[in-house]
Amino acid sequence: MATRGKKAAEKAKLLMDKAEQIRNIGIIAHIDHGKTTLTDNLLAGAGVISKELAGEQLFTDFYYLEQERGITIFAANASMVYDYKDTSYLINLIDTPGHVDFGGDVTRALRAVDGAVVVVDAVEGAMPQTETVLRQAMKENVKPVLFINKVDRMINELKVDANEMQIRLGKIIDKVNKLIKGMNKEKYEDWKLDAAKGTVAFGSALYNWAVSVPTMKKTGISFKDVYEYCKQENMKELAEKCPGYEAVLDMVIDHLPNPMEAQKYRVPVIWHGDESGKIGQSMTHCNRDGDVAFMVTDISVDPHAGEVATGRLFSGTLEKGKELIVSGIYKTNRIQQACIFMGEERVEVDEVPSGNIAALVGMKDAIVGSTLSTVEMAPFESMKHYSEPVVTVAVEAKSTKDLPRLIAVIRRFAKEDPMIRVEINEETGEHLVSGMGELHLEIITHRIQVDEDVPIIASPPIVVFRETVEGTAGPVEGKSPNRHNKFYIKVEPLGAEVVDKIQTEGLVVGKDKVALRDQLMEAGMDKLEAKSVVNITEGNVLVDMTKGVQYLREVMELIQEGFEEVMLRGPLAKEKCRGIKVKLMDVKLHDDSIHRGPAQVIPAVRTAILAAILLAKATLLEPVQNVFISIPQNLLGNVTRELQGRRGQILDMKTEGDMVSLKAETPVAEMFGFAGDIRSVTEGRALWSTEFAGFKPIPPNLFGEKVMEVRKRKGMKSEMPKASDFIASS
Repeated sequence: MATRGKKAAEKAKLLMDKAEQIRNIGIIAHIDHGKTTLTDNLLAGAGVISKELAGEQLFTDFYYLEQERGITIFAANASMVYDYKDTSYLINLIDTPGHVDFGGDVTRALRAVDGAVVVVDAVEGAMPQTETVLRQAMKENVKPVLFINKVDRMINELKVDANEMQIRLGKIIDKVNKLIKGMNKEKYEDWKLDAAKGTVAFGSALYNWAVSVPTMKKTGISFKDVYEYCKQENMKELAEKCPGYEAVLDMVIDHLPNPMEAQKYRVPVIWHGDESGKIGQSMTHCNRDGDVAFMVTDISVDPHAGEVATGRLFSGTLEKGKELIVSGIYKTNRIQQACIFMGEERVEVDEVPSGNIAALVGMKDAIVGSTLSTVEMAPFESMKHYSEPVVTVAVEAKSTKDLPRLIAVIRRFAKEDPMIRVEINEETGEHLVSGMGELHLEIITHRIQVDEDVPIIASPPIVVFRETVEGTAGPVEGKSPNRHNKFYIKVEPLGAEVVDKIQTEGLVVGKDKVALRDQLMEAGMDKLEAKSVVNITEGNVLVDMTKGVQYLREVMELIQEGFEEVMLRGPLAKEKCRGIKVKLMDVKLHDDSIHRGPAQVIPAVRTAILAAILLAKATLLEPVQNVFISIPQNLLGNVTRELQGRRGQILDMKTEGDMVSLKAETPVAEMFGFAGDIRSVTEGRALWSTEFAGFKPIPPNLFGEKVMEVRKRKGMKSEMPKASDFIASS
């Protein structure tokens, strides 16, 4: 590490113990709104990198593909020290990606921080991904401040006058406030953004200048002066008088909370253990002498040190040699190194007290989302992601000798990034890698081939469907192979609100049956059914509606196993099921336990559910995306033609000046190659972005064709399945 970085690291070590002087912040925004450029500015202001290179060095984009493509792919941590009003402050900063395909990184980063600098482009305003990341911040109780970037573009490209500039900036603040109010009413009054109070800064990260109401008072530079400097393109002088880092870091220190303040209201939201207990109190008060409570938000691999677990320490102190319990697996791992991050460099420290973001070497059993502690404790809430992996590529090693390496690499990637799902297709020997989108998978396959040097053959990306039912069927009788046991199964659709609640809140059947019942009833489920739910898998539920069946408890685990098997491989094309309510209506069991083992119960339950789904008008759901496009009016026809050719539906259209903003809904399957096509039909003048919008039923005219397409790809029979294939008596 350069001398400059070493000095910064030494300073950081001295401040780690002073919780009042720590700020843990994330930089969040829509893609290309200037997060990484702003991060450079802040690091230069704190002396971590040279001021001459700020805005060009892209210090936190240290992976070469990020530099080549000009986008952030991985969230990156950097600690810095900033002197403000005769006091030194330690700022632990996480620069996050803006592309929708890497949204999982943003979710994980927000768990580790207490405050967020929301960056918004002055010309584009608050965009869909701004809304998504802000919603995530509100859910995690992370306090926002706002930086409106690229103000110079507004003046020089849109040619607005000084008055119009202020009106437009005011509109952006109002829009972001409206989003905050809609997402977190309780905190809105305290967290409302107000330029007069100093919670909004304006500037240009690229040209290293920024102003806020407090810095205007300090420097005597007004909005009018800013307008004149930009008009004359005299950015250099403006940057000298109003350095970008000053306005933003002053705002961070004055208005974002330290860990002592933040943990009081954040811990109850992200941890549902006993708040009055010893560990609960220790976390709420950020007690460095208490038991360790550490949440892993990121796993990376260092070629020399092995796996590095990064996360937030809410209680206790970390030091080399300490043993930590890994939640969920009842194993302990010993800390080999405790470190802080300065960009890609990891700096070892003697100890890390609570309230800091730290990196640990030696936590080989930890995964993203693990709770590490010195005593048994309730784990932190799992992190809820807004989208899910919907695009898949089949990957196989070119040479069989590389197969063990390929398996090891894929497993490691899946551990580093929970938004990668891996499945081995036993019939074809292929590895199916699912990701958030085309770009996500492109990066994964590139890393396997180039970074890990494993030659592979990758299929073109394919879209993941879900199987569901439109009607009700049953009870369908399922007989065990020995004919001694009978199961009566009914199948019907699960309401969209219930599915949504299960997915967004991660509902599972646990010890607290009453809480689960209440949550399901809240989403509109019948009380009797809600209290009888025995299993939730992939957004489907199994409900036990039986009464007084002898020996049922003994076989309930096997019934659940049969249910889970079908939910993971539906009858139409072995795709996962979604939104299905499976009701166990009655059961007849043999008196002798030897006649009701796994080989009897599982096939009987499985065939009954498969047949019932087919009788209940089985259909496919396809993943859809919301597409937001901003274009000059004269290009509207080209864009609507492009969208309609991809089965897109236009949901909304707004006109502002000579620009049109469109919102459309398009199937993910039709979006491959969209980037190149939209560029050519709009001569590169379209600003566009997408966000995952869930699953929607496939049009009836495409149903048969799509089912056959998937069956053919999976090497299944080329005829539509019927209920009688599974169960003769149905």
